[in-house]
Amino acid sequence: MELSSILKPEAVKVFGTLSSKKRLFQDLAEIAASVYGLNASDAVDALQERESLGPTGVGHGVALPHARLEGLDTVVGVFLRLEKPLDFDSVDRQPVDLVFALFAPKDSGVHHLKALALVSRTLRDATICGKLRANSDPAALHAVLTETPASQAA
Repeated sequence: MELSSILKPEAVKVFGTLSSKKRLFQDLAEIAASVYGLNASDAVDALQERESLGPTGVGHGVALPHARLEGLDTVVGVFLRLEKPLDFDSVDRQPVDLVFALFAPKDSGVHHLKALALVSRTLRDATICGKLRANSDPAALHAVLTETPASQAA
């Protein structure tokens, strides 16, 4: 599995300021709806439901919100770089500026976990995160994410 199979270039965005985690989830869902045809309302509900189990802010300014949805046949992703970090209740209490959301089929099982592991491995790489934070061009951000050694090795 490679990130390029999960993340379309149109699903990579740079946002200035978001007021809340709820607004972030709404924006992620709207992007997923326009790029992948998901139901935005169902996507927001699924993200919030998953988040209620425990925060998906994994530390070092990175959040990996994810959800399983009916009517989806493959794992898809949305990546946002936030110009102003957002409080996310992360494990290290640091605000988040890199957000990679995954949406998976309701019954995806191990495929969803493999995608989550791949994204997590990629965003644990300080060099990759540095390149993402230094860039505001969505096409360049997509290139950084999809041309990494982690995505080649997975």
